[in-house]
Amino acid sequence: MNAEIEKVLTMVQEGKVDAAKATELIQVLKERESGSTPSPKSYTDKTLKVRVVSAENDNVTVNLPIKLVKVVLLAGHSIASSIPQSEKYVKDIDIGLILEAIENELDGQIVDVKSANGDTVSVTIE
Repeated sequence: MNAEIEKVLTMVQEGKVDAAKATELIQVLKERESGSTPSPKSYTDKTLKVRVVSAENDNVTVNLPIKLVKVVLLAGHSIASSIPQSEKYVKDIDIGLILEAIENELDGQIVDVKSANGDTVSVTIE
């Protein structure tokens, strides 16, 4: 393991990784050596998954790390709402509900919309 740690330190010296990433890598190496299981994923390491399935087979899949979601959620929704082709798919998504779910560290499905014409929108945090 010492050789692996030396490689990580060399990567820091060469500017290939920063100190935070090096710390993370060394921790993983130590956990692997001690045989301990890695700690469960923290909430900010989870992913917000948006799935849109339209009756016309115009499907959309978006996976966003929770760390980025709060930053881009409102901007992305307003952009999608202004595009005629996507407006009908996002108009029923309650952005406030999604932000509240993130603040409360909710897991699982938080939005499930099914339209009369067969379109579905699903938002989950996993």
